[in-house]
Amino acid sequence: MSEQLQQHYTSIISLLGEDTSREGLLDTPKRAARAMEFLTSGYQQSLDQIVNNAVFESDTDEMVIVRDIELYSMCEHHLLPFIGQCHIAYIPNGKVLGLSKFARIVDMYARRMQIQENLTKQVADAVLSVTNAKGVGVIMEAKHMCMMMRGVQKQNSSMVTSVMLGAMRNSQASREEFLRLIGK
Repeated sequence: MSEQLQQHYTSIISLLGEDTSREGLLDTPKRAARAMEFLTSGYQQSLDQIVNNAVFESDTDEMVIVRDIELYSMCEHHLLPFIGQCHIAYIPNGKVLGLSKFARIVDMYARRMQIQENLTKQVADAVLSVTNAKGVGVIMEAKHMCMMMRGVQKQNSSMVTSVMLGAMRNSQASREEFLRLIGK
């Protein structure tokens, strides 16, 4: 796939009016193809592969929060990055998930062409699916280059999305605890 992508990047750069044979651009199509493959590597992963059986029995039933998970994704409308952080809370139901798996789940879905609203829901659904938690909450905050670099060019804008499932949706106290513990 990299060879095809490289050829397409060569064409795109040429169509933009650049000379792809000039020194600074000689390896750009190859580097851009590799970068795009990395930025969309989530398509090559599955939830089972990412979780890798790291779900463990536990009798804890108090809220667990993993906050400030960095995320980098690509806007599916303009192929420009959006960058931010994700906060995940869940109320265990006899099982807990290995800590690093939360970041891996966020990365897997973020490394696809996305809109933030869908990304937030995909992460929440995935955590619920693998943990069978009583409730899951996900909040994402991100800055979108498609809004900052082009179009309206608003540098200080950011987007916040949330998805609350189960007890996190049905219990005002659980939602408030989540927001308080992530400092919102």
